[in-house]
Amino acid sequence: MSVPAKRKSSSRARKGRSHLALKKINLNRCPKCAKTVLPHRACGFCGTYKGKEVIKSKSIKTKKQENKKT
Repeated sequence: MSVPAKRKSSSRARKGRSHLALKKINLNRCPKCAKTVLPHRACGFCGTYKGKEVIKSKSIKTKKQENKKT
């Protein structure tokens, strides 16, 4: 394997690492329940995507009733 001809300076090495920083996650609001959701994904709370129900989810009332039972 070849060896670099010259040492990379510290400033040049740091410039190379400039794209390794963590990026902010963009979150959107669900139009039905107004919870935050990752873009292009179904809402985990109400189970809708683009205004259609794609995941069968329990209603909020039944979730509250289950919590009271336990």
